[in-house]
Amino acid sequence: MPLQAQSFKLLRYNEDYSSLKDSSKSLYNKLKFLPVTTDNSIHLSFGGEIRNEFGGKIDEDWIKDQGYNYSILQRYSLHADLHAGSRFRLFAQLNSALESGSKYRPGPTDEDKLNVQNLFGEYKILKDPEHQLSFRLGRQEINYGSGRLISVRDGNTTRQYFTGAKLLYTTPYFALDAFVMAADEINFGVFDNRTNRQANLWGTYSNIKLKKARNLDLYYLGTRRDNAEFEEGREREIRHTLAARYWKNSEGFTYNLEAAYQFGKFGEGNISAWTTAIELGYTFDDVKFKPSINLRNDYISGDKHNGDGKLQTFNPLYPKGGYFGFNPLIGPSNLIDIHPYLILAITDRLSMQGDLVFNWRYSLQDGLYRPSGSFNTTGSGSGHRFIGTTYLLSADFQFNKYLSLSCGGQYFKVGGFIKDIKPLWANSKYFNAQLSFKF
Repeated sequence: MPLQAQSFKLLRYNEDYSSLKDSSKSLYNKLKFLPVTTDNSIHLSFGGEIRNEFGGKIDEDWIKDQGYNYSILQRYSLHADLHAGSRFRLFAQLNSALESGSKYRPGPTDEDKLNVQNLFGEYKILKDPEHQLSFRLGRQEINYGSGRLISVRDGNTTRQYFTGAKLLYTTPYFALDAFVMAADEINFGVFDNRTNRQANLWGTYSNIKLKKARNLDLYYLGTRRDNAEFEEGREREIRHTLAARYWKNSEGFTYNLEAAYQFGKFGEGNISAWTTAIELGYTFDDVKFKPSINLRNDYISGDKHNGDGKLQTFNPLYPKGGYFGFNPLIGPSNLIDIHPYLILAITDRLSMQGDLVFNWRYSLQDGLYRPSGSFNTTGSGSGHRFIGTTYLLSADFQFNKYLSLSCGGQYFKVGGFIKDIKPLWANSKYFNAQLSFKF
């Protein structure tokens, strides 16, 4: 959980350093606002990140005597933001993600030696403070809402990006994005990611600001996958998602209510899937350590009848990888979970969090899915619904505005379903420490 001292944005291109144009010319201020012309109409801003993480896993796939495995994960990024006048900007970012130590081959979430993470141009068609309209074209990260369906997946060493076009309209009380995107193919080498020339994500996302810090998000997302795999089979998938999110994130009582319905075609069969999520929390600001007590509950549909050609499995599209833990073993498809958690602000710099997550399959005719939403293992051969319980404990320390340390441990106690599909089963353990520097 980021502390108040952290001022950097999840999407670095959303940062604005124009206020530094009249400030003292320290080295850091020059990096954040570097005039190219004497009138400051053309200026540059630079930034970046260095992140190093150690993660250890024991019996990570719930297999007895699978043993200990560890990874050293590194992320290095550097970006430049060029503003030419008040209407045009060009944003570019390089990213390097490296993995070493594991006895297995790294996955696409762990390693991408060097790639262009962001490269887009943006033009402001309207720049009135009350009505702003911009057009953005190129490679770009996108993240919407709570990250349930569209996320940059910041918890991974590699982050998700897209290539395409976006139209952005904002007023003080309303914002609307419309976009057509392609998710590129991630490879492990240097500048070897392949651009997808066919759009596979399109839609609109709106935010309406209501009174008393309340918000309403309404959105539509369309997706296409030519070889989508579920327990039902592997087919071409065209899926449409209609969703709403009602939320409040301020002092005291907070809530996040979200629901989505999906329809479309899976091969020759129809898609009908859904999800609901409820998250409630209360922070006791006048109590020592300012405890925040929270409860999350998700219902995520799975396939009702295996082999009938129809599909009821919810597709989370491009979700936040760590939604169910910082080394999640279960993805947001065919799932029911109850997730209480407690956050303590020990000091202004140190916070601690404890989580307990109970996991069930929604449908006994469907299996398990990975955090990315991809198919993991079949489940129709088991009559058990309970998957297992996740115990998590984590801490975050902010040394200063730029440097932070996070560490945590996770224990997954298997339930009846895992014991059915893994005859030689074992409870899994995970621990990590992550040091991050941003500028």
